[in-house]
Amino acid sequence: MNFFQDPFSLPAWFFWPIMIWVLIWKGLALWRAARNNQQIWFVILLIVNTLGLLEILYLFIISKKQTIEQPRERL
Repeated sequence: MNFFQDPFSLPAWFFWPIMIWVLIWKGLALWRAARNNQQIWFVILLIVNTLGLLEILYLFIISKKQTIEQPRERL
């Protein structure tokens, strides 16, 4: 089927790069939230799907602020 005839039918190969993109960013963000003991962010990142945008914001902006404010003790 042609994309111009039915714009809502996309080929299956179109979704694989998107799924890999989301999986990588979601995995990194969930790992950081778990490591920083941020249960609320972990649940939000697990449930909300924004194609990696919320995860990228969390990794580069939100978790940096909270890590600076609350330094962890080293063993």
